[in-house]
Amino acid sequence: MDHVLCGLAANPALPAELVDRLIAVADADIAESLAVQKDLSRAQAVALAARVPESGVRLAYEGLLTVADVDPVTQPHAALALLDERAGTPEWARHFAADPVLKHREKLASCPGLPEDVREILAADPDVRVVTELALWTTPDMATRLAGHPHAEVRRAVAANETTPPDVLAALIGEELPPAHRCLVCDREVPPFVHEPQCPRSDCDLPPGASCDGSHESTRHEIQKAALRNPGTPTEAVVGFVDHPSTLLRWTLAARPGLPAEVYRRLAADPVPGVRADLAGNPVIGAALMRTLADDRDHGVRRRLAGNPYVPLDVLVHLAGDTRIGATLLPRIAAASPGEVRQMAQSPNPAVRMLVGQRRDLPPEIRDALAGDVDTKVAQSVAPHPGLTEVELRAMVDRHGVRVLAEVATNPDASPALLEYLTRHEPPAQKAFREIARHRNATVRALLACLADRRARPVAAGHQALPPSVVVDLLADTDSQVGEAAAANPALPLAVMSALVPSCECPARPADRSTSPV
Repeated sequence: MDHVLCGLAANPALPAELVDRLIAVADADIAESLAVQKDLSRAQAVALAARVPESGVRLAYEGLLTVADVDPVTQPHAALALLDERAGTPEWARHFAADPVLKHREKLASCPGLPEDVREILAADPDVRVVTELALWTTPDMATRLAGHPHAEVRRAVAANETTPPDVLAALIGEELPPAHRCLVCDREVPPFVHEPQCPRSDCDLPPGASCDGSHESTRHEIQKAALRNPGTPTEAVVGFVDHPSTLLRWTLAARPGLPAEVYRRLAADPVPGVRADLAGNPVIGAALMRTLADDRDHGVRRRLAGNPYVPLDVLVHLAGDTRIGATLLPRIAAASPGEVRQMAQSPNPAVRMLVGQRRDLPPEIRDALAGDVDTKVAQSVAPHPGLTEVELRAMVDRHGVRVLAEVATNPDASPALLEYLTRHEPPAQKAFREIARHRNATVRALLACLADRRARPVAAGHQALPPSVVVDLLADTDSQVGEAAAANPALPLAVMSALVPSCECPARPADRSTSPV
């Protein structure tokens, strides 16, 4: 029954009186669905947060709770969410800065706009996890101070913080600061120590391969990687990593914009395919280097290049011939000019026609020509395009059969009669049933056919076109997903909704918290 109540809590047709009754019996799962009800009132949100305190976080982020509604002592997570939204109070921040619960201080440290005195308290916290969280999100001046922190993990967070000043990032990546005294590894183990990749200890949270010989080498490596990824790190501080022995550091470098052309050229010759693949996806490497990478021996490199928004069109056409790109609208295809679209649609290579068929704004004459294409993959690509007529879609099914059923079923203009026709096709296509089940034009007859398919059944159970009597019967389905979907169906009769919710006296609205002493 719980899954039915969860579905009912998500039902957009649920009246306010039943929302109140559900709030009175809600558990965490029901509260999760109620929290996103679009017409949830502030009074209902306050009552829900009082009933299920953990729901207060979602409600706070949705803007349904205010300072007056939350007690930071009894609802700390909701209060911290409001602080994270800059909607809390300085008094709350000071309260949590002294909170004995570590997770509360950690969460506070990630909140923006903290008072200066609170940041000072957090920077001096005895637990390095709190200081690390502060370092990751704090202001430039505090980041500068924490860059010299004795714990290497704090420095790693400073290197990842995008507000850290460039000269500080350069000092971190160049290891120009006094050495750190500790790291997470030597906090727990006696150096030299290397953490086993398959560590059998259930209480160990060190990352695989973490090591410390007294110099905190694995954390120093993480500091460099974070600084390489940080867009604020000066170019002159990162170019020297092009020949670094660490694959991960070269890999990170390959994705950076704004590097000299020579650096990109050397990365294109890197022996590690992953480095070259990230380079191939980098939009700023230039057409000449893209042409070089188009002939890379590694398929993953060529595939990433195909997804580069600035790949020259002739290079993309070349890639289409021997690279498995898949059914996706590539950025370069989306940006193609009308002339380029026409050129690709007339290509003798069906892989190129398939790529342009992924667009959903094709001129009618090009759309219709692709719809009549003899190549199945081209037809699959263009089948969901708006504007195709029922005659064209039926012809596509007649020509290509079961291979295009699912794609035709996703077309927003597929008629009720066509959707019914697709459910009767032999052989059937299971994926087509799922698409029909969620289609706005699906008829009762089509939906009943979808209910006979195991994977389409939960989708069809939520379709508003189902007869109410069928929806009611599905509440008792042996598959809980089907029952939950039926309970969320707006076609469920109001009387049945009411019967599903236990009757009880709804609690009064909680007292206003605006006079809380905290």
